[in-house]
Amino acid sequence: MNLLDRSMDVSRRAMLTGTLGAGALLTLGSRPSALGAVSGAGARAVAVPITSCATWGAKPPTEPVRLTSPLQQLIVHHTATPNGTDYSQKHAFAFARSVQQSHFARDWIDTGQHLTISRGGHVLEGRHRTLESLATRSQFPLGAHCTDMNPIAFGIENEGTYSEVLPPAALWKRLVETCAFVCSIYRVDPKIIVGHRDHQSTDCPGEQLYKKLPALRASVRTAMAARPWGRVSPGDVSPNVRAAQLLLRQAGRSVPVDGGYDSAMTSVVKSYQGAKGMFFVDGIIGAVTWESGLTPTLRTGSTARDAVRAAQTMLTARGHRTTVSGTFDDATSRAVKAFQSSRSLTADAVIGLDTWSRLLA
Repeated sequence: MNLLDRSMDVSRRAMLTGTLGAGALLTLGSRPSALGAVSGAGARAVAVPITSCATWGAKPPTEPVRLTSPLQQLIVHHTATPNGTDYSQKHAFAFARSVQQSHFARDWIDTGQHLTISRGGHVLEGRHRTLESLATRSQFPLGAHCTDMNPIAFGIENEGTYSEVLPPAALWKRLVETCAFVCSIYRVDPKIIVGHRDHQSTDCPGEQLYKKLPALRASVRTAMAARPWGRVSPGDVSPNVRAAQLLLRQAGRSVPVDGGYDSAMTSVVKSYQGAKGMFFVDGIIGAVTWESGLTPTLRTGSTARDAVRAAQTMLTARGHRTTVSGTFDDATSRAVKAFQSSRSLTADAVIGLDTWSRLLA
């Protein structure tokens, strides 16, 4: 798709305005009951600043914007425009206005897509009433971004052309956050995130971005789960680094276990991230890398010795006495239960993602 959707005035001023100014800061808070299986152990706050149509200077729609439901697809597009290097908010606003004008020229009543993300990572309301609908957490505006799918699909347009190159890091980060926010608001699983070409004969959202949609879905799921993972990076010296080294060894990577995050370890991490098809191959271990299979489920009798040693290393660092032996014995089981109880987790002595995330936070 070439240029989609982006406008909307906010009618729920009490909820969204006041703090709007240049845009609304929409926040995903802890709603584990609403997110169900997608939410993991609950959710940290995910703030997504979205600039309203009124703020970026949208023209009124030529006809009233109708609402529709339920949301069953979240469709990713690119605008098929030049990959410029002006990442400013001023450019983002001007770009939104040009998109709306191009859509008026097609006899559309408004911008086609619901949200637009600029190359600088600015998120703009596309179709009018989108912010209003996000506040209600139910219906959404009937857009014009994907023929036959508009009654059930929310469209997110990304500025640029991604047939041969990937989006800038700022755009990708906002795309992950925005998809996580929309999926959480409408209580849908990230598996509904697809590309425009999945429904129509088009290059959109570009070959390179399209190939990254599995990574996008994984990153969105991580953002929604929002487990409190810690982050280890080059230059760090800590038990967390030692645990990461042991987990990398368990995953078949050759790395010394010395607790120091040096250049050799950075290369190993980058190689691991690349093999997993991650968008950011940056040598930094954060939530997406931890949840990529690096932290296997452990329980009494587990034979993944290096992973068990990693867990025992972190249990010891957290003040729970256990021998770093690589054997998941009764003493380790007791230490795991004590740690889980201290973090208000189910004390079942099973080290899954929720327990790993607290150990490594």
